Amino acid sequence: MARASARHILVKTEEECNNLKKEIENGVQFGSIAEQHSLCPSGKQGGELGEFGPGQMVKEFDDVVFSAPVGEVQGPVKTQFGYHLVEVTERKD
Repeated sequence: MARASARHILVKTEEECNNLKKEIENGVQFGSIAEQHSLCPSGKQGGELGEFGPGQMVKEFDDVVFSAPVGEVQGPVKTQFGYHLVEVTERKD
């Protein structure tokens, strides 16, 4: 069964999500942005969600994590919780 590890940043608005994505593209560390801005408790660990399998996260999140290239920041991804930037850190198919 497929497994993935990912980290994410959760914010309230698409605009904030896009602004943070630009900061990451300009060299600011994903983990430090997660610590400062993420509304998810995982922000304290730099957004790390650990390892999980398909179906353990909400569908929109799952779709990205099990299809996106590893190590590339994806988003904004809209879920019922808000807007996410998602980076797959590892995936085993």
